[in-house]
Amino acid sequence: MEKDFKYIITSKLNGVTTLRMNNPKKLNGWTMGMMDAFKKALSDAAKDDETKVVVFTGKGKYYSAGVNLGGTIKLTHPKTLRALIAKHNQELFETFLDFPKPILAAVNGPAIGASVTSATLCNAIIASENATFSTPFAALGVPPEGCSSILFERMMGKENAERMLGEEGWKPTGAEALEIGLAQWLASPETLLEEAQAIAEGWIESGVVRSFQGGSELTELKETNARESIQVADSFLGAPFLKGQYQFLWKKKKRLPATMFLSLWLSRPLWSLLLR
Repeated sequence: MEKDFKYIITSKLNGVTTLRMNNPKKLNGWTMGMMDAFKKALSDAAKDDETKVVVFTGKGKYYSAGVNLGGTIKLTHPKTLRALIAKHNQELFETFLDFPKPILAAVNGPAIGASVTSATLCNAIIASENATFSTPFAALGVPPEGCSSILFERMMGKENAERMLGEEGWKPTGAEALEIGLAQWLASPETLLEEAQAIAEGWIESGVVRSFQGGSELTELKETNARESIQVADSFLGAPFLKGQYQFLWKKKKRLPATMFLSLWLSRPLWSLLLR
């Protein structure tokens, strides 16, 4: 059984519910519409007695291009904006942290930013040979998020975590992700969902429960997410980030959001006084 909605395609088979992000023309980017859709889909799956395991994946060539910042940040009072950014970031990752059933991320193609870190909050990751994992936080002038400040090192060691989160901005392929422990399985693009289904059905048969990578506990991860979310909010209102977003969006010819970030950057010496 398959239900095709605007942003999420939901299908069920043998106790496994597969959620496919469905906006391939926009690289499955996390607009507010996309995030609201998968939050609802996960909430529905959590309450559905027939759903024992969830597989989370993307349709098209990309898994997800990550959060669409230009479409999610709105101009308002600086203190209000800071609080909203922190709240939004925290709630985004709590969607995955609080999901009560086993969840498998099936990364079918390039994954960027929050789509990578949220995948590490699942029970495990199966990566396509076409997958890449990019967390360009240092290049953007923002700190790690999605609990990556602690989870990455636990999953793949300090050196590899620093390569991904630091200035190098390493983007491991699916095969490299498997080698370093970021992913637990590797599949061809053609067999990814078939193998994900088999893994999920195996989890049901063996009674696998919700768990987190690196022996992490939910309470610690939620505390880390709350702390990181405040740090992210602070960085989003910093001059390096605002300037970088303006330049990036202008190059992409996204004039309206670029102008918004430009105005924030240029007026920061004045409105930053309101943050005190």
